[in-house]
Amino acid sequence: MSQSRQIALYDTTLRDGTQREGISLSAGDKLIIARALDRFGVSYIEGGWPGSNPKDAAFFREATHEPFQHAKLAAFGSTRRAHGRCEGDANLRALLEAETQVVTLVGKTSALHVARVLETTLEENLRMIAETVSYCKAAGREVIYDAEHAFDGMAQDASYALMTLRAAEEAGADCVVLCDTNGGSLPDAVRATVNTVRQHIRSPLGIHSHDDSGLAVANALAAVAAGCEHVQGTVNGYGERCGNMDLLPLIANLQLKLGYDCVPPEQLARMRELSRHVAAVAGVAEDHHAPYVGRSAFAHKGGLHGAAEAKVEGSYQHIDPRVVGNVGRVVVSELAGRANVRAEAAGLGLSLNGSESVVLERIKALEARGYSFEGASGSFEMLVRRAAPDYVAPFELLDFTVIVERRGDRPIVAQATVKLSVGGVVMHTAGEGAGPVNALDQAIRKALVPHFPVLDEVQLVDYRVRIVDEHLGTAARPRVIIESARGADRWSTVGCSEDIIAASWLALWDSLELPLHRVKHSGI
Repeated sequence: MSQSRQIALYDTTLRDGTQREGISLSAGDKLIIARALDRFGVSYIEGGWPGSNPKDAAFFREATHEPFQHAKLAAFGSTRRAHGRCEGDANLRALLEAETQVVTLVGKTSALHVARVLETTLEENLRMIAETVSYCKAAGREVIYDAEHAFDGMAQDASYALMTLRAAEEAGADCVVLCDTNGGSLPDAVRATVNTVRQHIRSPLGIHSHDDSGLAVANALAAVAAGCEHVQGTVNGYGERCGNMDLLPLIANLQLKLGYDCVPPEQLARMRELSRHVAAVAGVAEDHHAPYVGRSAFAHKGGLHGAAEAKVEGSYQHIDPRVVGNVGRVVVSELAGRANVRAEAAGLGLSLNGSESVVLERIKALEARGYSFEGASGSFEMLVRRAAPDYVAPFELLDFTVIVERRGDRPIVAQATVKLSVGGVVMHTAGEGAGPVNALDQAIRKALVPHFPVLDEVQLVDYRVRIVDEHLGTAARPRVIIESARGADRWSTVGCSEDIIAASWLALWDSLELPLHRVKHSGI
């Protein structure tokens, strides 16, 4: 294990992260995320580019008054324009007017980019870097210099690339950050380049990697091993193209496995919470398979894995998931073993009393017909309850008829008629709804609520359909997942059939029977 030392974490979710397609944060959204990042313990929060848009300018007006406890606020901008003066540069003026403690300046490292993109001379680019860094230092700012295309520039013309880095250092840059802007570098090349730069630059070095080759975290780890003390990235790896380096697995790897100090140890347990919080504010679906923080990061589906975990906790886990705020789970599916079934039932507070094999065979038979119990713990619970020797069905759904019609320009109307049996008494009821499933739900409730008033408290909160065997076209079987709630209690049930209404009927059956058993056994 490496000797413990501090790594400065520089979060650019609010700037680089928003360059991901589909993400657009308001100034208020940015403040919410910034507060969460500060609580988590990052060293720097890059708020945006003040000279680029009014939204970032508004954020800085608010954020500079925030009482951040851990993080320094950074504003991002570029070196002055070619053949211009810092004093007359509008972007630099906006950068300093943001009144942040830190400014981050990006400049060209690649001779190719200087000639073909900036369309200026190599000498002018060196002056642009030196004068801009000096100008911001003279204004009393901590200056972080981001060397764009540093690894590509070193590969193309190392002599000139090093001249740009020295220009920033000699002008007073507090940290020189090597950027793998195109995300194409490999870890060995990153380590070798950092080692070469380390021989010429005495200033603290940083790494800014992108994930275009799927190696952003690996490249950052290689850079740290070679001597970088500052790492830039985003929460959940949000960023342009394939994304930026994901700070969360980097922090976990550095702190838990390599002995570096990144955030206060107690904050590691908030890592999953931070990931979900930022995803929610950004309006991005969670990646359930994300390392360390994903819902499935410590899920065990294979029977062999589940059996081993039941005997020895951690036998199929590389760390204790609780350290990063996650939990281990056993997934029930056709790949499961008896241990998976026992563990899932125990998690629901149920005893199988030797019926593991019966439940497991039923699961395998149903999943062969298109069911999936991974996201339907309510239906799994009903399988366990129905396998009990003392199980008595509170009601039975016998048959149904659903009619959907539209006449002229009037809205579609659905009507459902159902036949049910409660305590041996057969009833016929009808219901009307905005759609066939809603009408079916209304008709069933009309019959059941007089006998089971608690069902009046049960709400259908989500309804999802997935097509099984899509290659069969209209003959494919739909799988229906229904999420229901009674107060804070939530459960999901599944139904699958050749007909979407029949699949919905099966999912509704489980969703309405389950709360009756829970109320009966809880005494509520």
